Amino acid sequence: MIMACVLFRTERGRFDEVVERINQFKEVKNVFAVLGRYDVVADVESESYERLGEVIIRMGKIGGIVFTETLIEVKKS
Repeated sequence: MIMACVLFRTERGRFDEVVERINQFKEVKNVFAVLGRYDVVADVESESYERLGEVIIRMGKIGGIVFTETLIEVKKS
């Protein structure tokens, strides 16, 4: 499995809505609002890089998301 941490910046005041929508993806293992440069963080697990890309592209189209940044796991410890 491929793991990634996806960081989201949302429109002002929409982080709760974004958390709710992201949590509906079956690939999402954990999602939560944070303070700082980003507003929402999601841990995502996928069977392939191709599928991971498809999921993240769909997430990026959710209303209220300004932009995303994806951190893909390269090595398990």
